[in-house]
Amino acid sequence: MSGLEFLLAGTLAAAMPLLLAALGEMVVEKTGLLNLGLEGMMAVGAAIAFISVYHTGSHWVGFGAAAIISTALALLFAVLVIGVRANEVAAGLAIGVLGLGLSALFGKSYESLTIKGLPSYGLPGLSNIPMVGSTLFTQDMVVWFAIIGTMGLWWALNRTKLGLVIAAVGENADAARSIGYPVVLIRLVAVAFGGAMCGLAGAYASTVYTPLWADGMIAGRGWIALALVVFGTWQTGRVAFGAILFGILSLGELTAQAVGVDLPSQVLSSLPYLVTILMLVVISRRKTDSI
Repeated sequence: MSGLEFLLAGTLAAAMPLLLAALGEMVVEKTGLLNLGLEGMMAVGAAIAFISVYHTGSHWVGFGAAAIISTALALLFAVLVIGVRANEVAAGLAIGVLGLGLSALFGKSYESLTIKGLPSYGLPGLSNIPMVGSTLFTQDMVVWFAIIGTMGLWWALNRTKLGLVIAAVGENADAARSIGYPVVLIRLVAVAFGGAMCGLAGAYASTVYTPLWADGMIAGRGWIALALVVFGTWQTGRVAFGAILFGILSLGELTAQAVGVDLPSQVLSSLPYLVTILMLVVISRRKTDSI
C-alpha cells in the first residue's frame, strides 16, 4: 500500500474518536454549558468497551456499555453544575480526572491484550473505483453510521424546532425559560448526549481503531475534540472538517515513513497538537480584532 492509499484508508478511522466526541460537546456548548471532562469520559468509555468486547465478543455490547458509563459521568457533571451550581470548569476537570482514574483501574488487568476489530464494508459501485474505492469508500460500519449521524445532527440543529430551542437556551436561558422552555431538562439531555458520544468515541478508539488496551491510549484526543468545537465555530460541517483534518495529521508519522520523508518521529507525532494550538491562537486573534 502506497503512502497515499494508507492515508485515504485510515483518515476517516483516525477522525472518528475526535468527530464523535466533538459533536457531542458541540451540542452541550450550544445549550450554554462547557464540559471539560471529555478526556476522562472517553478514557473510561474506552476501557469499559474493551473489557466488554473482550468477554462477550460483541462490539455492539461494548459500544453500549461505553455509552452508559460515560453518560453516567456526564450526568454527574450535570448534577454538580445544574443541580448544586458548582463551577463548570472545576466540575469538568474533576470529571475528567475521575474518568482517567477509573479507566486505569478497570483496565489494569487487561494491559496489552488484544481483540478482533470490525470488518470493513465498501459502498456498492464506489468501492470498485481504482485506489480510492478500496481505501476511502471501504470502511467499518461505525464510520458509515457516524457519517449518516453527522448529517442527521446538522439537519436537527439547523432545520428543526429542536435546533432553535437548543440555540435559544444557549443564547439566553432566562428568556427561553420565560417563554416556557424547560431549560434544565434541555441542558440535562444535552449533557447526557455529549457523554454518550464521548463513550462511543472512546469505544471506537479501543475496539476498532486500535483494538488493544493500553493505559493512556486516548492520548489527549479529548482536548483536541474540545479545540475542534472552537475551531469549527460550533457548526457541524466545520467540526467534521476539522476532525478529518486532524485525522490526516495524526497519520502523518506513518505516512511520512511510508513515502520516505526523513523527519524525526517526535516532530510528526506532535503535529496534531501543534495545529490545535495554532488554530486556537488564530481564532482568538480574530475574536480580539472584532471587539
